[in-house]
Amino acid sequence: MPTSISPALEDAVTALARGDLPAALAAASEACHDDPNRPETHYVYGQVWLAMAEPARAEQAFAAAIRLKPDWADAWINYGLARYRQGAIEEAKTAMRQALARSPGHPVAAANLGAFMRVSGESAGAEHLLRETIAREPANAGARLNLAADLLQEERPQDVLALFDEADPPKDDPGVVRHWRLQQALALLQLGRGAEARAAMDAVEAIGPIPPALAPLWHWRRTLLALLEGNRAVARIEASLMEESLAAMGADAVAEHRIMARFDLAKFWSGQGQAVDAFRQWQEGHSLLRQFEPFSRADHAAFVDANIALLDQARFADGPRAANADPAPVFIVGMPRSGTTLCEQIIAAHRDAHGAGERSELAWAYSALGGRRDHAAGVARIAALRAQTMDAAAQAYLATLHGLAPDRARIVDKMPGNYHYLGLVGLMLPGARIIHCERDPRDIGMSIFTFRFHGHHAYAHDLADLGWTIAEQVRLMNHWKANLPNPILTVRLSDWVEDFDGTLARVLAHLELPDDPNCARFYEADSRVRTVSRSQVRQPVNSRGLGRWRAYETQLAPLIGELEAAGALEGWA
Repeated sequence: MPTSISPALEDAVTALARGDLPAALAAASEACHDDPNRPETHYVYGQVWLAMAEPARAEQAFAAAIRLKPDWADAWINYGLARYRQGAIEEAKTAMRQALARSPGHPVAAANLGAFMRVSGESAGAEHLLRETIAREPANAGARLNLAADLLQEERPQDVLALFDEADPPKDDPGVVRHWRLQQALALLQLGRGAEARAAMDAVEAIGPIPPALAPLWHWRRTLLALLEGNRAVARIEASLMEESLAAMGADAVAEHRIMARFDLAKFWSGQGQAVDAFRQWQEGHSLLRQFEPFSRADHAAFVDANIALLDQARFADGPRAANADPAPVFIVGMPRSGTTLCEQIIAAHRDAHGAGERSELAWAYSALGGRRDHAAGVARIAALRAQTMDAAAQAYLATLHGLAPDRARIVDKMPGNYHYLGLVGLMLPGARIIHCERDPRDIGMSIFTFRFHGHHAYAHDLADLGWTIAEQVRLMNHWKANLPNPILTVRLSDWVEDFDGTLARVLAHLELPDDPNCARFYEADSRVRTVSRSQVRQPVNSRGLGRWRAYETQLAPLIGELEAAGALEGWA
């Protein structure tokens, strides 16, 4: 802020500080009218609108401030926050990067960018950015809290405790101290250390009354503590109080906190055997997510249709393709929750293979060559690629791939959604092998609906859209199996349960790998898994995930109806 400000602007700042939002709005409006060419007036105007839970109006004000003062990092940060509150996560990330370009190392911009990257599915990049920020700014409490949130989602409580042991929360900020102790308590609860978790909770309570914005987090930790102590009655009371606190939160509450709270409650009620209450919470969570991720059936259908029409046998047989025959790439694809992580971990235990996790390079290559992903126009550009272009793209892709594990014969990318881009694989990577993971579509739909996926899963927030999309995935995969020149092996999740040894033999033969007894002990490997399947792949194969949909058959009716209409349940009992 400038050292000399107009009376109206000073009144606005003062009123905002004391929480008198109507007075602040009137004064800020007057300041903008009196001095429209001063960026600070628009900035304060935007701050008032943010405080009043009017992000669209705040965005306009911050944009005006940026037009007048393009290098103002704080204006970019607040513009990004306004876009985030409207669901525009990618634009929010861009705004934070703009702030960092103008003020390298800005602690607030770095912390926010890390949080937004995590929410949009870039967990590894978010962790790297936040750790860099903390190394540069050890006192950056926001970065530590955002990194702790990421680590807690990945069930890495020891890392959270180590992160908090390195520094103390700022004593002059009770809000940060509360949040700090609440995250410590959750890490301790994940480790089963109830007495220490209770002490951390007591420290939170000693600060003073729990503010509404933190009440759901508070009651969730008390719910988990009661469960850990074997008091189910108290746990149910705390879960009910958590739901009440969610209803009392204002529209300006952090969206991610509200979303995760709904999924936490759903998990609790599901564990209590109350399917109706659990499903209601999942629906509430998805209704919030739908505001951030709108879905278009028409666009997605056009994309699938374009792949079927333009990337057929004739295109692969008669059109140009890259010249390499590198056998290292292995793509494991399918719908999320279809068994892709399990399949990857089994292969990754092999001495000659490397599990690279969910990689983004194929999608990036698709964007670079075809433009907008999952769009019919992009398919046309991919189908029209020249051999020289594909050779160059393949060389860059393979260099990155081999850099991950130069000594391994097979390198596995298990990004499930890569099934969208298998046409590019057929053109750019003729030697690649593909494994398609299948599971009962009703179990897939149920499992997707019960998880808060980070990244873009717009199809998941409406049960009918979810069933329709699973059916479209079946349609597209049937096309690839009939037309793609690369070998595709289909593996059902139930195959591992019913005949592990026979299924493993099929998979290794498909990859041209020798037997390796380590594959049967995959769950003993000390590998990091960032997907929601992390707990399942730390134990031997079992049948617990099969047929789970039956307990929720009534609630899943819209999903099942779409699957039946498309014929996607043929072959499933």
